[in-house]
Amino acid sequence: MPPGSKQMHYASQGCESGTSQLPAIRKRLIFRWLASPIVVATALNLGACSTRPLVPYSVETPPLMLAPASQAGIDDKRARFREIFCEVLEARGTELPDYRPCDEALTRVGQEPKGTGQPVDLGQSRQRLVAALVPGVGWDCFADWLGLSGSVTEHVRRFDYDQVLLEVDSLSSSINNARQIRDAIMAMPVQGRKPRLVLIGYSKGATDILEAVVSYPEIRPRIAAVVSAAGTIGGSPLANDADPSMLALLRKWPGARCSPGDSGAIESLRTDRRKTWLADNPLPRDISYYSLVTFPHPERISTVLKPNYNKLSRVDARNDSQVLFYDQVIPDSSLVGYLNADHWALAVPIARTHTSLGATFVNHNDFPREALLEAILRFIEEDLDQSAK
Repeated sequence: MPPGSKQMHYASQGCESGTSQLPAIRKRLIFRWLASPIVVATALNLGACSTRPLVPYSVETPPLMLAPASQAGIDDKRARFREIFCEVLEARGTELPDYRPCDEALTRVGQEPKGTGQPVDLGQSRQRLVAALVPGVGWDCFADWLGLSGSVTEHVRRFDYDQVLLEVDSLSSSINNARQIRDAIMAMPVQGRKPRLVLIGYSKGATDILEAVVSYPEIRPRIAAVVSAAGTIGGSPLANDADPSMLALLRKWPGARCSPGDSGAIESLRTDRRKTWLADNPLPRDISYYSLVTFPHPERISTVLKPNYNKLSRVDARNDSQVLFYDQVIPDSSLVGYLNADHWALAVPIARTHTSLGATFVNHNDFPREALLEAILRFIEEDLDQSAK
């Protein structure tokens, strides 16, 4: 029996079986599972049988509404991004890992605008943009285990772009991490007259970035753009039902180098916390914002993430197993595209270095990440150039 298969069985059984096995599951999660991200997913799954609503009744909320993007201040730029991403994918082809035809990599949602028909520049970067990635919950707990090859960074450097990682306390609150982002940016040398830094927030990293740009105005002149990549902008209903103490499991993973920080990560992801923060903190308008949303077809959800996907589907089946598709969009941002990828497939390449997991539990983890980052940077560079005219 593969490691973790019994835990998956418990998680998918009825409420009585799942709760009665809780101590055994916790123990096996720590010592037998092969991936820290799986620990988090399964820990959250332990509450999947709860009959409590994922978004509980409360009048302590700002007034909310769901509206079409075109009526909510969102600039729909999916068509141009599709042109650029498709061109990059076809130009690079199978020389990059996880190649997928463009129509399989992107999800068409509603009426997508028509393409511009303009040529795509695949030459060297003129602005030499630097993608600064802020990762999500638990990243520094399992980063060493992932054994990342650096292939994404190596690829974009071929075209005079760059990528760096802004490390934060991955188990801490967005307030704590905003300060760390500020300190990291201020420590970077300033090069050129125009800002070159493109902050890309993956998952909770996106909310950490937004808190930073609001709380620390001194960093804004250094930022060219902010991107939410599967960002928890509006929080996640899963966090409403999660026990923050479960995050301690991540620190027990062999080789984990994460500190507990202030242990506020889950609290920062609760939907009431995020919506209230957005209502109380208008984003500064001297920065360009972009939203890249994970909107996978249900068959593209990895097996290990299916329980969370099903649980979140009690609110809306249009989710990536962690976040609803409309909760990933920054207010008044440019909508870049919808990716046919689950939450992990976007930025946690488990299957590349742990093939046994990729063939079983994390079985839809492939995505052309190298081509994606190149396309994001080319799209933003072109968009910023046009905005400056």
